[in-house]
Amino acid sequence: MNVATVTRTLPSDLVLPDWLQDCLLEHRSPIVGENVDASLSDAALVCEAFNFAYQLHEGQRRASGEPYIAHPVAVAGLLRDLGGSAAMIAAGFLHDVIEDTEVTGEEIEERFGSEVRRLVEGVTKLSKFNFSSKTERLAENFRRMFLAMAQDIRVIVVKLADRLHNMRTLEHLADEKRCRIALETREIFAPLANRLGIGRFKWELEDISFKYLEPDAYQHIRQLIADKRSDRENRLEQVAITLRERLDQLGIHCYDISGRPKHLYGIYQKMQRQQKSFEEIYDIAALRIIVETNDECYRALAVVHDAFRPIPGRFKDYIGLPKPNRYQSLHTVVIGNTGRPLEIQIRTMEMHHVAEYGIAAHWKYKEAGHSSSKLTADDEKFTWLRQLLDWQSDLKDAQEYLESVKGNLFDDDVYVFTPNGDVIALAQGSTSIDFAYRIHTEVGNHCAGAKVNDRMVTLDTPLKNGDIVEIITQKNSHPSLDWLNFAVTPSAKNRIRQWYKRSHRDANILRGREMLEKELGKRGFEALMKSEPMQVTAERCNYQTPEDLLAAIGYGEVTLNLALNRLREAIKARQPIIPVAKEEPTKTLLHPVSSPSPAVRSSKASPIVGVEGLLYSLARCCNPVPGEAIIGVVTLGSSRGISIHRQGCHNVEPIPGERLIPVSWNTAETPARPQTYPVNILIEVIDRVGVLKDILSRLSDYNINVRSAQVKTYPGQTAVIELVIDIIDHQQLERTFTQIRKMSDVLNLRRVSQSED
Repeated sequence: MNVATVTRTLPSDLVLPDWLQDCLLEHRSPIVGENVDASLSDAALVCEAFNFAYQLHEGQRRASGEPYIAHPVAVAGLLRDLGGSAAMIAAGFLHDVIEDTEVTGEEIEERFGSEVRRLVEGVTKLSKFNFSSKTERLAENFRRMFLAMAQDIRVIVVKLADRLHNMRTLEHLADEKRCRIALETREIFAPLANRLGIGRFKWELEDISFKYLEPDAYQHIRQLIADKRSDRENRLEQVAITLRERLDQLGIHCYDISGRPKHLYGIYQKMQRQQKSFEEIYDIAALRIIVETNDECYRALAVVHDAFRPIPGRFKDYIGLPKPNRYQSLHTVVIGNTGRPLEIQIRTMEMHHVAEYGIAAHWKYKEAGHSSSKLTADDEKFTWLRQLLDWQSDLKDAQEYLESVKGNLFDDDVYVFTPNGDVIALAQGSTSIDFAYRIHTEVGNHCAGAKVNDRMVTLDTPLKNGDIVEIITQKNSHPSLDWLNFAVTPSAKNRIRQWYKRSHRDANILRGREMLEKELGKRGFEALMKSEPMQVTAERCNYQTPEDLLAAIGYGEVTLNLALNRLREAIKARQPIIPVAKEEPTKTLLHPVSSPSPAVRSSKASPIVGVEGLLYSLARCCNPVPGEAIIGVVTLGSSRGISIHRQGCHNVEPIPGERLIPVSWNTAETPARPQTYPVNILIEVIDRVGVLKDILSRLSDYNINVRSAQVKTYPGQTAVIELVIDIIDHQQLERTFTQIRKMSDVLNLRRVSQSED
């Protein structure tokens, strides 16, 4: 298919933009199916990408009924308007081909090169984003997205263009899908556009989301703005005439003075945040002054303040202190000709380009000598992205990671200074502790006090814009668990928890050893710890040594069940398998007692198979539950008959083999109402108000009944919560443990016997 064929066979309801028609007419591209030569011009690459996408999407239609190729064409056009390179525009044409056709990444690289393939594959992964996914999967999609952005920030710019055009055609989808996509856009993609500084994308994404998520409020604001438009434009024009005359008198070259209407969602947000009516919002539109140099920005500010009375406290210098997305301007609020407040923004043409195009201004308006269009997380302007990447390993809990991501995307920053004058950006509400850990982990770990503006302050004092912060350190100082109550940034909180974990390493190792020893038995345990299977087990659990694994088990980072499963696999992989002494058949879960014969197991008279016709009871020392390997013990001088224990129970160790009988749970029949069994658990938590309530709420969400709860607190130390919960089987117990361990304040969780302190 050559270019002429493409233009002749276009569907009647598809109109190509002028720029693409001109490109197709000027360049005679090779026939689709032949490889694109690396020496082809940028125009050739763009035309060939269109031809290839047109062929692959031919016959496909969108929900609106228009040809599907209209969407890639629109996306490519948005990227072109942003000043994207030929590779970006080509990726705009091709961004859906891997997902919607049989084309592979290898074929795209063969035809268009590795750069186009990287962009297309990156966008394809992002298209799997879905808020209806489970929390863990959603968090994983976030992680992949930020990794792709770190390698090439253009990936997310292509995705934003894709999302913007999809939002423009959202009316053709079902109501439920519209709301889901609009919510996803407002919570993730609009803040991303803001972080990248692409103001024109951010405003439109927010307004369209606003239209579908809150249609009544959207129409109300829209009507109010339309009703007042003529008065507003006349008022702004009068101020503009006055300022233009004064600037000309001083020889300040002014490119433009014009009104800037505020986008609808921005007005609505301000009304909600400040609890004001529409009439009380004075910056529905602002006056923008564009001059030539930074010096003229400040001279123009003097002219504005001389012509009109400034309102105290409403001046912001974003030139001296740019926003994280590189936005620069002078903002001031003055009393206009009509006696009403008016916001005025002053910037250079370069600042204006950055405000409109953000990161894309790097490509659209390159300075001499800056030819590369690829940016990564190493660039200073993307410190927020580097922080999100740092959290990849710090925050293992999916929910905490998601909250951190959203908070980092949404929250405005507070700018403070080091004593040397370096600017540090922190989240709103941050304290000296957050500042200390931002400087360096060791500065935070040894923080003993803080000075703000040369005055001693408490560590929980929130920092404000412009504060000069000095951290006082002492060698013997260390973090306090109280810091978690007022630290704001996730990185600071995680560093505090990590220090506590490391400082209690010996206790955690001992606890992990005890837990593992109870399951495996004492005999041969030391030899097993030094064995190759244990080393393999540690490595498979992502730890360097068996001691590291024991510490993780003791701390609750790795479940005992997971470690045992990995150990079984490691032992099975070696030949010969480690034998088990006959006199100790129940000391290890690695080699459980053999099951009874099928004829005995088929009995439905009892939940325990192997004790038919005999008195039996469940041992309180270990409280076995269905699904766990169990052993029967013939009791002496007792009316309890057979006592049922978990295999590996420490009370079974000294009992001779002749008193042990093989038993198992009866799985032949599932009762209509499952029986529950009591399980004693001990939870070590960071002591704070409401932590017990949060744990009980989590258990209630999973329909777990709590028989009893007891809390023990110790001054300056962690708290211990002892619970007795009703469990149906071992699988439910493991799920419950997993949910509790995900809570950020939980330091350790283990199962205990009733007699254990």
